[in-house]
Amino acid sequence: MHQPIMPDGMARPAARYAHATLVTNPARWLHLAGQVGIAADGTVPDGVAAQAKVIWHNIALVLAEADMSADDVVSITTYVVAGAAEDGLAQAMAERDTFMSGRLVASTLLTVPALVRPEWLIEIVVVAAA
Repeated sequence: MHQPIMPDGMARPAARYAHATLVTNPARWLHLAGQVGIAADGTVPDGVAAQAKVIWHNIALVLAEADMSADDVVSITTYVVAGAAEDGLAQAMAERDTFMSGRLVASTLLTVPALVRPEWLIEIVVVAAA
């Protein structure tokens, strides 16, 4: 069972996420490596939003391979290149919200000066429990 934790007495989160996610009696944990926007054919689309769409598609494939789904995601960490953050960041977060179907989980967004390859503008790390 996954339960969002939103304590009274503290400010609400800045976006659509929970301050924490309580996982009760998980049988399996899945820690995904940071996913970047590389399509199956090896191409990297331009822009944060387009890369986010590819990333969430790839995350869905990894979850399915582990016999899991978005319902099992308990934590998301998103890294966005600082200079690209204004370019589609809201759309990238909308991609996350669509993937999560409105479920609130622990989530952190960071801007970074760069990722390993200059064409990569966003990287997403997910933890799932079932």
